Amino acid sequence: MHAFDVLGDPVRRRILELLVDGEQSSGDVTAVVRAEFGISQPAVSQHLRVLRENGFTTVRAEGARRLYSVDPAPLKEIDGWLDQYRRFWTGPLEALATEIARGRRDVAGKRVGPRP
Repeated sequence: MHAFDVLGDPVRRRILELLVDGEQSSGDVTAVVRAEFGISQPAVSQHLRVLRENGFTTVRAEGARRLYSVDPAPLKEIDGWLDQYRRFWTGPLEALATEIARGRRDVAGKRVGPRP
């Protein structure tokens, strides 16, 4: 399965969001996802399995609990692929930051209105 196919599903994206701050039990993840998406426990387990089988998460056993965490490797691959497109938003965002900074200087210096 391609990385964008894996991340194209909102449930799987939400699971990664839940795991981004650290390891969580499958029960904790399941409780949140079930409440937010209204899906069954087996459906959440299926999404966790897809993430695990495609390398987006790792799982370790701690007694009867299964603890999931994010594996950053596939995300780095996606970031590398996106690199070729960054030029489409990096320049405009830098220009926006410059204009915001100018606006702050104008307000602080009490200069308002159009620029000469």
